[in-house]
Amino acid sequence: METNRGSEGILSEEMAEKREAIVELLKTAYFMELETVMNYVTNSINPDGIRAQEVKESVEEDIQEELSHAQQFAARIKELYGVVPGSMDFKASQDMLQPPENQVDVVHVIKGVIDAEDGAIKHYTRMVEETEGADPVTQDMVIEVLHDEQGHRRLFEGFLREYEAEGLA
Repeated sequence: METNRGSEGILSEEMAEKREAIVELLKTAYFMELETVMNYVTNSINPDGIRAQEVKESVEEDIQEELSHAQQFAARIKELYGVVPGSMDFKASQDMLQPPENQVDVVHVIKGVIDAEDGAIKHYTRMVEETEGADPVTQDMVIEVLHDEQGHRRLFEGFLREYEAEGLA
C-alpha cells in the first residue's frame, strides 16, 4: 500500500535525510531515558539511612516522568517513519549513576543524578538546534522534556549544596 507523506515539512521525501538524522537523535534520547529509569529504580531502593530518604523519594518520583519521556520519544520515532529500537541496540553509558559501594553514600547518588541530567540537557539542547526550522513538532516536544530535565538537575543541585554546606560532600 502506497502512502502519501505530504509534500511539505519533515515528512516529505525531500526531508528524508534530515528526518533520518532526527530519528537517530530521538533513538539516543529514548535509550538515555530508559537507562535513567533503570538507574533511578536502583537508586530509589538501594540507599540506606535517614538522610537518604528524601533523595530516594525524589528519584522515585522522577521514574514515571522519565519513562513518559522515553514513550514520547518512541512515539515520535514511529511518527517520523523510524523503527523504535529494541534492547539489543542499547549500550549503557551512565557510569556515574551506578549504585555506590557504600549504600549510605547518598552524595554519590546525587552527583550521579546531576551527571545524568547534564547529559540529557546537553543532548536535548542539540536536538532543539537540529530541529530548528525543520521539525517544529519534535522541537516543541524536546523543549518540554528539556524543561523537565533542567528542573530535575536544579533540585539535585540543591541537595548537593546542602550536603556540601554540612561538610558531607
